[in-house]
Amino acid sequence: MKIEHAALWTADLEQMKAFYETYFGASAGDKYTNVKKQFQSYFLQFESGARLELMTKPACIGKDEGRVYLGYAHIAFSVGSEDKVVELTERLRRDGYTVEGEPRVTGDGYFESVVLDPEGNSIEITV
Repeated sequence: MKIEHAALWTADLEQMKAFYETYFGASAGDKYTNVKKQFQSYFLQFESGARLELMTKPACIGKDEGRVYLGYAHIAFSVGSEDKVVELTERLRRDGYTVEGEPRVTGDGYFESVVLDPEGNSIEITV
């Protein structure tokens, strides 16, 4: 058994697609649009075969700062080495993204950092 994909509600579908393509090597499929439900999505494919579905729908956008009320706790990307964790973390910092957790060994033994995507969702960057 394996996880088929994870899904994330987003306020800005195109911005989020570009973020995951630029920094995590995702390839987006065609945009899906359901006019009747006012729903749009992209499936993003990663080199490992993992997939992330980015979804948007006006009814899901919260009134507080444009945030979505429901979403995931975090998503973790394995980049292969401690040096690559540090390198990607620094690249994201230089490009203006928030580093919420500096590269470190956590209590459960992971070497990771935590950054926020354009909408404030947590991303763990791990070995």
